[in-house]
Parts: sequence; C-alpha cells; structure tokens
Amino acid sequence: MVVVKQGSRATAIFLGAIGLVLTLLVAPNISGDTKAFGFEAPPTSAQISFNPQVLVGAIGILLIITAALSVSPIAGHAIVRWLTWISVASFLPLSVAIALALSESSSTNVTNLIGQSLILSTPIALGAMTGLWCERAGIINIGIEGMMLAAAGVGFMVYAVLGDANGTGWLWLSILIAVLAGGLTAAIHAALCIKYQIDQIVSGVVINLFALGLTGFLRSEVIVETGITSGSPTTDIALPLLSDIPVVGEELFVGGPIYWSMYVIVFLSWFVMYHTPWGLRVRSSGENPHAAETLGVNVLRIRYQAVILGGFIAGLAGAWFSMEQQAGFDDRLTNNAGFIALAALIFGKWKPWGAFAGALLFGFARAFQSRLQLLSVKIGDFDLPSEFLQSLPFIITIVVVAGALGRAVPPAAEGKPYRPGS
Repeated sequence: MVVVKQGSRATAIFLGAIGLVLTLLVAPNISGDTKAFGFEAPPTSAQISFNPQVLVGAIGILLIITAALSVSPIAGHAIVRWLTWISVASFLPLSVAIALALSESSSTNVTNLIGQSLILSTPIALGAMTGLWCERAGIINIGIEGMMLAAAGVGFMVYAVLGDANGTGWLWLSILIAVLAGGLTAAIHAALCIKYQIDQIVSGVVINLFALGLTGFLRSEVIVETGITSGSPTTDIALPLLSDIPVVGEELFVGGPIYWSMYVIVFLSWFVMYHTPWGLRVRSSGENPHAAETLGVNVLRIRYQAVILGGFIAGLAGAWFSMEQQAGFDDRLTNNAGFIALAALIFGKWKPWGAFAGALLFGFARAFQSRLQLLSVKIGDFDLPSEFLQSLPFIITIVVVAGALGRAVPPAAEGKPYRPGS
C-alpha cells in the first residue's frame, strides 16, 4: 500500500492537470514557427532556437511524468524530488516560450529578463525579511507596505529639501533617514501591539493608512513646493571580475548598492536567526513565549527589537523605490510591494531562503509583465489588455498564497498578545 502525503497529492494533481492542458490544448494550438531565447542584445546572435509546439509539449509530458511518479511507490525517492523541482523551474522557460509563440517577435533577451527579475525582487525580498523578523517574534505585520511607503516619502523629501536631490553625501544621508523612518513606523506598530495589545491586524492597517496620508501630504505640500520632482539616484556597482563575464556579466552582476544589500540582508537574517543565541530567542518568543520566559528571555524586549529591526529593513526597501529605482516620489510609489512580500513570506514558510525564493518568483512576475507588453502578446486577434498585464503579479500572488496556506504553518504564538507572568 502506498501512502501519499496530502501535500504531495495536491502537487501531483496540480502538475498533472497543467501537463495535460499543455500537451492536449496549448501545444497543438500555438505557433510552430521557430523562436529563440536570446542571451545578448541585438545585433549579436548568442541564442537558442526552439519550436514552441515541441518545447511546450515536452514540458507538458515532463509534468505528467512527475505527477505520476509523485503518487507512485517511489514517491519519496530523491529522483522524484529532483524531477519535481525541475518541473517547477520549467515554468519560467515555459512562460517565455508561450509568450513568444503568441507574439510576432522571433526572440527575446532572457538574460536581460533574469536581470530585471532579480532587481525587481529587491523590495519584495527586503519586505519579506521585515515580515520574517516580526512574525518569527510573534507579531503579525501587515504594515510592511506602510513602512516602505513612509520611508520612501520621507527619504526623498529630505533629499529634495536639503540636497536638491543631487550629491552623493545628501543621497546617503537621505537613505539613512529613510531607514530610520521605517524603524520609527515599526516602533509605533510594536508599541500598539505589545504595550497596548490592540489587534495586530488593525495596527498594521493603521500604519498603512497613516503612511498613505503622511506621504500624500509631504508630496503635495513639501516636495512639489520645492520644484524638485526628480534627481540623481544611486550609482550602479559592478562586481569585480564577475561583471566582465561575457554575455551575462553586465546584466547579472551590475546593480545598485541597495540591490546588493538585499543578498547581504537575506544571508544575515538566516545566519542570525538560526546560528546565534539572539536569533534563538526571537524564534522562541514567537513559538512559545511562556517557555522562553521561564528560561530568562525578556519576551517583550525581544519582540520590540525584532519588529524595529524589521522596520529598518523595510525602510531600506522604501529607499530603493525613491532613491535607487528612481530619484523621485509619487503617491503609492511602492505599488503594494509590501503585501506581495507577505505572500513571499508565506510561500517560503517563514524561512529566510524560502521567502527569498518567493521574492524571486514575484520579481520574475513583475519583469515578465513588462516583457509581455514589450512583445505585444496576442491570443488570436485579441490583444491582451494592459490592465490584465498589470494585474498579473497580483494574480500570481493570489494563486501562490492559496496554494501555500494549507501547508505553511506560521509561528505558534503569532498574533497572540503576551503578558509576562501570565
């Protein structure tokens, strides 16, 4: 008798259904003209040609085989696990192949697409680390969006008012102010949740509404009044040696300082949380605060520290929007990245590397949305409306969260008020 876990069965059904759709419906009805994955900007010719019908059909068969093996007697074998990961990874080339098949373009630069995906994942990954520190300590934080937005607005206001949105020194001071602004809004959230013990969801909503009103006021009454609506963003940094690699060097190993800090912060979050005593205290405060207290852990202090640390990270994410992606500020500049970061956190099961993988997925969704517009994708004679393309990252967010919620288990004490000695 073969016992199949519920998660494996759900994965098998999902992969099998997608495989059947690709094999029986999609592959026979898309263009069979030769297309190509390009790896360099035109007019260079580093590319891989393929037939969309063959590639889509082959991926469909791979998904069907993986689904069948996932419910077979060898379901737990390492080969099946590797096949599952390969099948999931195949969705990336599959998406691009179908987009090309529905476009009049013969090729697209996938190296550039990957580079854009990595860069656009920056605020999502940083936001996910914000949520990680807060929720691992037991505090729900749906105010990540507000923390990012407040930091982006306050940071650029300082840059415009004091430095005329120009000058390296003023830029770095403004980034520091943005980080502090994120920490301050997080401190407000921490006080509301920990000291006054109001509902943590309500507190997060308050932070988001407060940031929306604050930044709207700062933009209309301060930034616009200066007459400075744009300036000089951060300068890209090329990694030595790696940026000189042919084909991929300039696309994958050149980026702004906040972008590179994303990798450092994800690594440090993993290292500190799982390899230091303080990280253990944070996790214990979110799992079993009463037991942690009996061992001498000051649970309330740990929660304050973790939430404010997360706020600093959210502030850096906000600075990425207004001082690295562009040097300017518009209302709702963060474009719901904080909520997508929460989805990445849930997708990653409240673990640093899992959340980072989720951020990369959503970064790809945002980059792919722009690429679909560039390729002018059509289904028959029907042009995909720009509104649908703009909603694509949020559709993926809903699908991913719906699929992850049944298997992702949050910290046991998350969202539960705590009183010492109770």
